[in-house]
Amino acid sequence: MNTKNLVILALLAGIGVVLHTIMPASLSIKPDMMLAMMFLGIILVPEIKSVMLMAIVTGILTALTTAFPGGQIPNIIDKPITALVFFGLFLALKKFRYSIISVGILTAVGTLVSGTVFLTAAYFIVGLPGPFTAIFAVGVLPAIVINTVVMVIVYPVAQSIFKRTKISSGSVIQK
Repeated sequence: MNTKNLVILALLAGIGVVLHTIMPASLSIKPDMMLAMMFLGIILVPEIKSVMLMAIVTGILTALTTAFPGGQIPNIIDKPITALVFFGLFLALKKFRYSIISVGILTAVGTLVSGTVFLTAAYFIVGLPGPFTAIFAVGVLPAIVINTVVMVIVYPVAQSIFKRTKISSGSVIQK
């Protein structure tokens, strides 16, 4: 893991925490915009050390900015599991992993996994402030849509920046 990769991941985490902080909450849950930045970090720096670092950092940052009562521990549980599932799916795609369609689908699936893990952990640790399905519909489904749209817009920009600046981190942004 080199300094360039750490800077890239730190910038994405910073952007993610700002987005997560300003996102409004309903039923004590807000769409997790930090996920889109975590997923972008995984795509840009697809190394297991970087994936785990990004997962731990995003878990801590979302725990600090959560609106969910008692959502700190579920956030810390959720992010590493989601990151590993996303990374595994990303690696499994082989030649299609860098297409915008694959990135969008991976983001939707990753957000679905994250929301499910978070709500399940919260259910068992602190309980839910309402029915699982209602909280899922209000928090997770909008997050899937928002994160997918954000990723479809941001990924090509990041891809272009990486190509123009000739930043190379692992097998980043191959086409």
